[in-house]
Amino acid sequence: MPIRVMLVDDQELLRTGFRMVLQSQGDIEITAEAGDGQQALDVLRTAEVDVILMDVRMPRLDGVQATRRICLDEHGAPLEHAPRVLILTTFDLDEYAFAALKAGASGFLLKDVPPVELVAAIRSVHGGDAVVAPTTTRRMIDRFAEVLPTPSSTPGSPVLGPLTDREREVFLLVAQGLSNGEIAARLVLSEATVKTHVGRILAKLGLRDRVQAVVLAYENGLVRAGETP
Repeated sequence: MPIRVMLVDDQELLRTGFRMVLQSQGDIEITAEAGDGQQALDVLRTAEVDVILMDVRMPRLDGVQATRRICLDEHGAPLEHAPRVLILTTFDLDEYAFAALKAGASGFLLKDVPPVELVAAIRSVHGGDAVVAPTTTRRMIDRFAEVLPTPSSTPGSPVLGPLTDREREVFLLVAQGLSNGEIAARLVLSEATVKTHVGRILAKLGLRDRVQAVVLAYENGLVRAGETP
């Protein structure tokens, strides 16, 4: 089945550009469009969508609020079958993009993203990965550390209670921006084993992807901005 994509942006010209790029791909289908967050929520009631390209700054309901309603339940827990959301930003490390990641988005893209990267990002997110590279994730979190609550937890925090000792090690390295390969080298494990650990960590902590794991770690003081791996 093709990947069903929804375009959400108040600029019709930009939606047209994305549509032209994506419709040329045999495995991607544009199934819905919307001009703002509220319209996106309305359209999603009947449209079948796997991945949403979501602008941030829109009238009526912005992309952050729309993403939160799409990805999280009323208690802030990830919704199991929600579409994946990719945030579209004008500037790298836009503070609104960071807020959207906290709201459940799986990554962000610049609006001038090259077509090949746009297509790759959609496929990656549809496959269950985040599109923010580990190094970019770290830079993003460091940039916006001031908006996070004052850390009050320690590595022994109940937040990590469900994890085994090895999973805690892996979690903290993920939070510091290391890739699976780098974690494997650090802990003398195979990359496949690290990938298995990461999957179990996300499942146990109710997280959708690595980006959410990084945000959780910083919010709970398990990693500090500027801390080197």
